[in-house]
Formats: sequence, C-alpha cells, structure tokens
Amino acid sequence: MTRSEVDFLGDHQNLIFRRSRVIIIMLFLGVSVSVWTLYDSPYPLQFLPGSAMGVYDLKLESVLKNASMEDKTVIITILNEAWVEPGSLLDPSLESFKIGKGTMKLLNHLVIISLDRKAHDRCLNVHHNCYKLDVGNNVSGEAYFMTPSYLEMMWKKIEFLTIVLKLGYNFVFTRTRTMWLQDPFPRFFPNADFQIACDRYHGNPQDRNNDSNGGFIFVKSNKRTINFYKYWYASRLSYPGQHDQDVLNRIKKSLFISKIGLKIVFLDTANFAGFCEHIIDFRNVCTMHANCCLGLHNKIADLKLVLEDWKKFSVLPPGHDDEVRASLSWRAPRNCRKLGMHTSP
Repeated sequence: MTRSEVDFLGDHQNLIFRRSRVIIIMLFLGVSVSVWTLYDSPYPLQFLPGSAMGVYDLKLESVLKNASMEDKTVIITILNEAWVEPGSLLDPSLESFKIGKGTMKLLNHLVIISLDRKAHDRCLNVHHNCYKLDVGNNVSGEAYFMTPSYLEMMWKKIEFLTIVLKLGYNFVFTRTRTMWLQDPFPRFFPNADFQIACDRYHGNPQDRNNDSNGGFIFVKSNKRTINFYKYWYASRLSYPGQHDQDVLNRIKKSLFISKIGLKIVFLDTANFAGFCEHIIDFRNVCTMHANCCLGLHNKIADLKLVLEDWKKFSVLPPGHDDEVRASLSWRAPRNCRKLGMHTSP
C-alpha cells in the first residue's frame, strides 16, 4: 500500500470517527431535550404510551373523554365500599342530580372514581362513567376522620387530581356528601383558576381568611393549577399527620402561590352551602354539603332531610317567593351535631 493510500485511509477513518462522534452527541442532545420536554410539559404522562403509567392514563383518559363537556370539564367524585352500599351516600348523591334544577344533564359528565372492586362494581350497576383507581392498600371500610386510612385517601385524591389536570381536563371535585340542587356553573367566576367552597365565608371571595372546604372545588387545567397541585401534595411532608384541607389552609397565603400567579376564589356559602352555617334562602342554594358533622349515618340522615326539603320547595307554584322564604327552612342539620371547624371536611 502506497503512502498516499495510507494517508487516504487514515483521513477516511478520522472522518468516520468525527461523524460518529457528531451523531452520538446529537443523539445525546435529542434524548436530553426529550426528557426535559417530558418533565417540563404540563401533560407529561401523554408521552409514555408504552409504560405502565401510560396504559393507566390511556384508560383514565378514555373515561374522562367520554364524560367531558365541550371545554374538557368533568365532574369527579371518589368512592369506596363503605359509601356505595344501598342506602349509603351514593344513593342520595345521585338522587340530588336527578331532582335538582338543571342538574340531571350533568350526570353525563360525572365520573365516579372507585377505590376498591366492590365500589367499582356498584358504580357499573348505576352509572356509565366509572374508573377504578388502584390505591394499593385496603381502603374499603369507613375511613374515620384523621385515621391513617383517612389521611391516605385524602392525599391519594390530591395525587390523582393532579394527573387529571396534567391530562388537560378541568374538573369539579365533589364529595358524595354534597347534594347538587341547582346547576352551579352559572355561579362560578369565569376568570378564576381555583374555586373552592367554604365552611365559613366572610363576605369577600378574594379573602384568603375564608375557611375553605375541599368537598367542592372547581379547577381549570393550566400550568398554574398543575404547579399548585404539585406544591399542595408536596406540602404534606411539611405538615405530617394533617389532611389536605388543613394543609391547604396553611399554604393558601404562601408566596409560592403569588409567584405562580394562581387566581384563587372562595365560593359564597349562600350558593355553596353546608351544615357549618345556617342558610335560609332556598332559591340561591346550588349545593349543600354535610360538613361539620361526624358519622356516616348522621350525614346520610340529614342529607335525606335536605332532599325532602328541596322536593317540597321545588313543587311550590311560581310567584310564592316571599311566602316560601317565610314558611320554609332547612331541617338539617338535625342528626349531625354542630361541631367546631374542620371536624369533617
């Protein structure tokens, strides 16, 4: 082999080496950008169709898509076995949608999340948008307030709702012990990111001293709310042994919320009522929550009173508003003992 041939071969090998190095660098940068995009995206789980989480989200998204309104809003409630027995909380909850003013149509957008097989089977018998969430541990029984199983369910809920936001869906989260008596959507604030009901309302929807209650929340999916839910979930480590509502009341004034620009609104108890405050005017009430109450049986008994009172109000002929206000009042809470704040969020 001549010297020129050797030189040519050497140059050719160097060229191949340089090209290979460039390709390796480009592949590394491509993977780095993909990973960064995956974790920086507001909807990162959509990039994982081949993983276990991807399969999980595809199944969930199918249920959410089926229940979604045109603007990708769904209504979500979470159940376990103790709440779906005949005569338990699920029955009055579904009945409220059926007898409420303008609420029957909203059942099409309700997604029931089940924490165990029995709850899921019951859901499939009475509803068409059901999803079983795998929570690992046994959470089938009644979770008494502030027990470890109760706290586990509360934080699992926050983790799950974060996923819903990442998938691009707005949601109204409603506990089964919240009765839907009128369509609440006309009462929501159009420009708020995060709207939450209250145990005690002090007259100003912007006042963060309002005592919030996580039993009824309307959240729009965007980067602000996704970051907020991540922050809320992470804050459980700063306040061990506390549930999601107490942690929310601790962090709602934090600088982080101001930094991300989250628009929080607190909902008036005249419209989004509960047992903590005595609400009189039937005409304004959209939802009624069995808050400030201990014991599943007490809540069920008083919520049945709420539905009975609403039925009486609904059949009254038009034009009797003044007479109605003077003659009718909510009988609940009767069985629920009036308690202090945050006894049963």
